[in-house]
Parts: sequence; C-alpha cells; structure tokens
Amino acid sequence: MASTSEPEQRFTYPPNYSFPYHRLNRVMRDSSKTPIVLVACGSFSPVTYLHLRMFEMAKDYCRQNTDFEIVGGYLSPVSDLYVKPGLLSAEHRVKMCTLAAEDTSPWLMLDPWEAFQSYQRTAVVLDHFDFELNTILGGVQTEDGERRNVRVMLLAGSDLIGTMSQPGVWSHQDLDHILGRYGCFIIERAGTDVDQATDSLAKWKHNIHIISQLIQNDVSSTKVRLFLRRGLSVRYLLPSAVVDYIERNGLYVDEASAAEKEKEREMQASLSKKKASV
Repeated sequence: MASTSEPEQRFTYPPNYSFPYHRLNRVMRDSSKTPIVLVACGSFSPVTYLHLRMFEMAKDYCRQNTDFEIVGGYLSPVSDLYVKPGLLSAEHRVKMCTLAAEDTSPWLMLDPWEAFQSYQRTAVVLDHFDFELNTILGGVQTEDGERRNVRVMLLAGSDLIGTMSQPGVWSHQDLDHILGRYGCFIIERAGTDVDQATDSLAKWKHNIHIISQLIQNDVSSTKVRLFLRRGLSVRYLLPSAVVDYIERNGLYVDEASAAEKEKEREMQASLSKKKASV
C-alpha cells in the first residue's frame, strides 16, 4: 500500500486547478480488498477507444485475479514540453480527454495537473496522485467508517514496459519508485515481447500485472491522425464527442512532421504487403 507520509516533492498547481474526485468511490464496497486508483499517463493526441478500453480490461482483471477494488481511474495527459510528433496543445488534449471520460464512463476522470506543468517524470506524477488522494482527501472509507489509503497504480500499454527494460531509458531510482512503491497494469499489444521485458524487471515482477487483450485492438493515435490527414472517417474509433470536437476545431489536418511522414510510409508499406499476400 502507498505510504501515508507526504511525498518529498513540493507540488505546484496551474491557475484555477482543483483535483477532480467527483467520480471517486469514497466508500468501498468490500472492506476485505485493497482500494486502488488507476492512472494512465500519455500524450492522448487524440484519446481513442483503446485508451478507454484499457481501464475496463484492468477492471475485469482486478475483479477476477486480485484482491484489489478499483475506486477510480484517471487520464493524465503529458505537458506540451514532452516533444513528440503529432502532439497537440495541452488545452486541446485536456478538453478531448475530458469529453471522452465524461461521455463514456461513470468512473473515469481527467486530471489536468501534469498537462499544465513543466515536463514531469512519471514517478512524480504518481506521487502527485498519492498526495491528492491520501494526504489531501484522506483516502477512502469502508462501510464501517474505517479510513483506508488508496494505492495508486500505473496503467499502460506493453510498449511502456518495453522501454522500462531498455538500459539507460529509465533511471533505476524511478523504476524502483514506480514499480516498487506503486506497481502497474500492462495491457499486451502486438509487437512487444512482454515476457522478455518483464524478465529484466524481475525485482518488481510481483507488482507488474500483465493483461491479455482477448479481442485484439490496434487502434492508435498515430493511425487516427493519419486517417484525419487523408480526410477519412474516424467515427467509432474515438468517442463521438471527441470526433465532433476534432471536426469543429479542424484538428490534425495540418502537414505532418517528418517523423510522422516516415511512420505513414511504413504503415502504407505494411498495408500493401498484407494486400499482396491475400
């Protein structure tokens, strides 16, 4: 369980910020379980149904395989200082994630704190959630009124665990903080060798939960941006409210960056090979 002491990091807040907890289940249904909150960090440019499905897959996994009780889930978009092809402004990404969470789920929320900070390490972002949930809000309660600290856990795709296993990408201190103190749920994605990745993270294997996709879904923000640049429909790949927002604001129709053009060529070549083999 996450520590009850205040994190060493002194947090700064964007103007008019308040931590969202309107959908947080403040009273546990089963006092024999450990209350957890799922946090998905990412660019979300744009947020897709797969991002949202990750939370539901984790919810099923927890119910069937663990003694965790999920009391809330958060989307935490990265800041504008996170340099990545196709990254829209934090303002647009926060609005799209808010629409996605509010329009599709009774328990997901958008926290804009990370989006309007300078670049923050994932370890610090998780500390922020731990501080808000346990130090400020006081955690949650059982039906008998007993106070419980909420355990914060990272939710991510298997591409993240792949980078964690690569030497020099993550500091050992951050890995120990993220995987040792908090833990994570990893959704398997095609093209990532999860077993090999977790082998090099054996020290924290007890805190890494691998979730298989029973129905394969390879929707990605990169592919959605490609469709939009080509004038193709992305409806039913994203929540309707997000599609409407993109169309209303004319997003993702500008010239692609060099990196995205190269990615587009690779995707087109892959599609051509598949067609040729049919």
